[in-house]
Amino acid sequence: MKILVLNCGSSSLKYQLIDMETEAVLTSGKYERIGEKEAFITHKAKGKKVTIEHYAPDHAEAIDFTLKQLVNPEYNVIDSLSEISAIGHRVVAGGEKISEPILIDDSVIEEVGRCAELAPLHNPAAVLGMEACKKVMPGKPMVVVCDTAFHQTMPKESYIYPIDYKYYEQYGIRKYGAHGTSHMYVSRRACEIMGKDIKDMKIVTCHLGQGSSICAIKDGKSVDTSMGLTPLGGIPMVTRSGDLDPSVVLYIMKKENLTAEEMENKLNKESGVMGISGLVPDFRVIESESYGDNERAKVAMECFKSSIAQYVARYAAVMNGVDLVIFTGGVGENQINIRKGICEHLEFLGLDLDAEANEVRSEERLITKPGSKVTAYVIPTNEELMIARETKRLVEGK
Repeated sequence: MKILVLNCGSSSLKYQLIDMETEAVLTSGKYERIGEKEAFITHKAKGKKVTIEHYAPDHAEAIDFTLKQLVNPEYNVIDSLSEISAIGHRVVAGGEKISEPILIDDSVIEEVGRCAELAPLHNPAAVLGMEACKKVMPGKPMVVVCDTAFHQTMPKESYIYPIDYKYYEQYGIRKYGAHGTSHMYVSRRACEIMGKDIKDMKIVTCHLGQGSSICAIKDGKSVDTSMGLTPLGGIPMVTRSGDLDPSVVLYIMKKENLTAEEMENKLNKESGVMGISGLVPDFRVIESESYGDNERAKVAMECFKSSIAQYVARYAAVMNGVDLVIFTGGVGENQINIRKGICEHLEFLGLDLDAEANEVRSEERLITKPGSKVTAYVIPTNEELMIARETKRLVEGK
């Protein structure tokens, strides 16, 4: 069985074709600047990597052109689109109704569209991608895997906000979380490596990147997570503020006479470690500057590391202990000193970092010493494979 995994952004399309017999990636790539004259696709297959300029006015054309590359004899990936058994779609927000991976029909597409307020950059694009696939490959089974679905196991006391309850009843205002597919994959993969039953484990997963979130996983289920109604909540990120005293927002709006949209833009694009440091929105640059005389960069990085450690400690309280901490995402997998700093904050829990083992990037590795009360791993995430596995399971009716 071969499954095509699609991740549609507002003007982009990421894809992988996976052979589920071996779980090998047959081809992958990214279409960028969809809707612009400068649109192009970067396509990887059989050891080749090519960039092709091709105007795609919409996602339907982008998907159609992408599929032509899959059957292009020059790359020798597949001979016919009939070899693709199903399509898995990554969706950011599924609200309360899409609480697990689900086969797509018109009602599912409508529900994804209704959740667009929770992920305005991603959900509308996902809908366009689904509609495009219906036109280009009619009748082909499709599955939605939502980032929020994994967190639907949270107890009500974890997801409800301390505001008038009518706002939850009327508007669905609650914590939904994000990165659920990543949290699910790395927690299962770590337990697989360790030979442990995930149902016996108390795990904190740290998905750290441009967007970052922390998740408490007990008995294989999400019981709490740092991101909230939208991906703005939780720890400070590259440009996102994370959690704030609500009065900070109101105070700034009044002082600078800002509209809600202007304030939202500041919180999403002008805050976080970039806002503190005053540097470019790149963790590598900010971290590098923090080792010199740039005091603001030092404060920004310590704020980031300390906030993550505080969430880990908080979730140890939620689960009455923690057995395993996992680092994943672009920063979590690659920034050695950031991991080190976070782990140093967690020594009181019994986490004993192996500094030599921690010298690793984008590789599965145990990074704590033998006898450490809390185990820590680096596990590169693989959301596409998780989506493909869930798609295969549903299509086969398992």
